[in-house]
Amino acid sequence: MYPHRITVLTTAALLVSAAVAGCGRGGDGPPDTTAPAAAGCPAVLKEAGAAVARAESTTAAWNGPTTGPAAVPGRTLVYVAQTMTNPGVAGVAQGVREAARTIGWQVRVIDGQGSPAGIQAAFAQAVTLRPSGIVIGGFDPRLTSQQVARAGAADIPLVGWHAVDSPGPSENPPLFTNITTNVEEVARISADWVIARSGGRAGTVLFTDDSIPFARHKAELIRQRLADCPGVALLASANIPIPDASLRTPQEVSSLLSRFAGRWTHSVAINDLYFADAAPALRAAGKPGTGPPFNIGAGDGDPSAFQRINARQYQSATVPEPLSQQGWQIVDEFNRAFAGSPASGYVAPVHVVTAENSGGATSWNPPGYREAYERIWRG
Repeated sequence: MYPHRITVLTTAALLVSAAVAGCGRGGDGPPDTTAPAAAGCPAVLKEAGAAVARAESTTAAWNGPTTGPAAVPGRTLVYVAQTMTNPGVAGVAQGVREAARTIGWQVRVIDGQGSPAGIQAAFAQAVTLRPSGIVIGGFDPRLTSQQVARAGAADIPLVGWHAVDSPGPSENPPLFTNITTNVEEVARISADWVIARSGGRAGTVLFTDDSIPFARHKAELIRQRLADCPGVALLASANIPIPDASLRTPQEVSSLLSRFAGRWTHSVAINDLYFADAAPALRAAGKPGTGPPFNIGAGDGDPSAFQRINARQYQSATVPEPLSQQGWQIVDEFNRAFAGSPASGYVAPVHVVTAENSGGATSWNPPGYREAYERIWRG
């Protein structure tokens, strides 16, 4: 993914040494004046800086599965998408399509269009098609309990992507496996980035969608980690449903700027798309693209997020889901289900992308995943 080059010393690494002396503000923005002047978190700052430096490394090798069943021929999948306007959902769908072509299967994508009724109708259509397997793409299966039961009665295995909080098999709802990065790790490294980047003094806004249990849980974990550093104040939580983000985010950003002005130095969003919609309002307010506020997305790492980061335009970092790799993993997990094998148990490592380590790329995936899955399927 990244060209071989001399490793860039990250801002987070530089801040580790600053932690020894205490929690002064970083050099990239004014301190949050809502926090007491003496507030600090030397131990947390040191820990956060070291964690971010590790997560920004680009030298990790493939640590996923290298063995498994050979390709089971002639299978069909239906990918039920929460909404294809969600870049993460769409990116995984593309990965599923690519992997299915490689293994020799057929895939159909049905868009739930972001509403409960639309998702239920899409899932019902998927069950009616009687595919070999159904992907739950980015929505809570409790929204579709009747359709889940129908799939079970028809012996159609389900694989989730961001369907429940944790990776791995699930009994309730019944999923052969759920694919996601570890939400605890993603939330923690996102908060650690704010702590490290700010030198332990920030005024932070959190963008989330509490209608999605996975996102609500991630947001709560981010809040908890930020609270470990008294100098990092959570100014506000903006609860904006993802399907409404393009309409509501610009208005919310304008309101936040009016309320907090220069106290707002950093932002965390459960999905990068909020910053695409925030950019026009920040630009209209005369805010520089390089920040403040300095913005990090705790998922999903879609191409537009990389473009904003690489151009230094209203997004500084992302903790990307390896969307293509996860699409390939979905196909591999189904192949294991069809072959009577257990789920692989693989969870992609947490990674932080910045302009300094992206290499100009527009996505991130663990290196070597395609070759690894192809070797497995060849048997």
